[in-house]
Amino acid sequence: MTDPFDSYKLYNALRLHFETNYDAIKYNYKSNVSAQSFFRRKDKYFFAKIAKKYDNDIIGYYVSNFKEGVSYVGDMVNESGDDNYNKYKRIKESIHRVFSVDINKLTEKESEFDKCFISYDGQLPLVIELMMQEEISLETVVILDSLVRFIPRESKKISDTILWPDTKRRIEKYKPFVDFDSTKCKLMLIKGFTNA
Repeated sequence: MTDPFDSYKLYNALRLHFETNYDAIKYNYKSNVSAQSFFRRKDKYFFAKIAKKYDNDIIGYYVSNFKEGVSYVGDMVNESGDDNYNKYKRIKESIHRVFSVDINKLTEKESEFDKCFISYDGQLPLVIELMMQEEISLETVVILDSLVRFIPRESKKISDTILWPDTKRRIEKYKPFVDFDSTKCKLMLIKGFTNA
C-alpha cells in the first residue's frame, strides 16, 4: 500500500500542477512538503483512504478529480470523486473510440475543418464551446490541440476573460496525461471531415 504521506505528496504536486505554473511531470511529482506539515493537517485521513483504495493508480485518481475542477482532497473522497475516476478510466481505456465519436459530433455541427478551430469576433472556437457544453470530451480537445495547435493561435483573439483563462489552463495542464496514437487520430480526423 502507498504511504499516506506519499499520497499527500502526489496530491500536492498535482494540485500545484493544475493550479500554478509548476510542472509535476518535469519535476517528477516533487514539491516542498514536509512530514510535519502533513501530520499537522486535519484531513490526513483522506490521504490514507485514497492511498489504500487507489494504490495502483493514485496519480490517475487525483488527475481525474483535478481535471473536473475538484481541488480539495475532502471533496474527492466520496461518490462523485469515484465517479470522476471511473469516467476518466473509461475514456482512457477507449480514447480512440471516444475521439472518433466526438469527431462525428463535431462534423455534424460544422463540416468545414478550419471553422471548428477559429475564434470569430472574439468568441470561443466551436470545438471549445462543444467541450464546455459537454458534447465532446476534454480529451478530444487535448488531442485536437496536439494535432492542430489551435489554442496558442486563437487564444489571442478570444475576448472572454472570465471562463477562457481557466479553460485554457485546464486543457494545457491535462495534456501530459492524455495518451493517444497520433497517427491513428490524424487518420480519424481526415476521414471524419472528408466524409462530412
